[in-house]
Amino acid sequence: MRIGELASRAGVSVRSLRYYEDQGLLTSTRSTSGQRHYRDEDVERVAFIQRLYAAGLSSRTITELLPCVDSPSEENSDAALERMAQERDRLSAHITDLVRTRDALDALMDAARAHRSSLRAEAAR
Repeated sequence: MRIGELASRAGVSVRSLRYYEDQGLLTSTRSTSGQRHYRDEDVERVAFIQRLYAAGLSSRTITELLPCVDSPSEENSDAALERMAQERDRLSAHITDLVRTRDALDALMDAARAHRSSLRAEAAR
């Protein structure tokens, strides 16, 4: 199938597919005129890539995980599990930072509300 059909079937843009190829996440064969051609299995591969992106993984990390999909083995599986654990730890640390930032913002908002209330109280006197 050609790139437009894959994009339509996978629910992504043609630009995304070209990016996936540039990053080594997806491969195609080329016709003599240079048109990209994909296999039916690539629809599921694109969906898998999309799920990994939705989980917050970078294209570099996805590239590191794909050998587990492309060449399943115990070694590749162990490496993929280790890499996913690292990503989970990274995301957990980021969540902790976000919660801390949200809490600081809440404190600033409380202080601003208190200040606004005191200004209104002074104006009412």
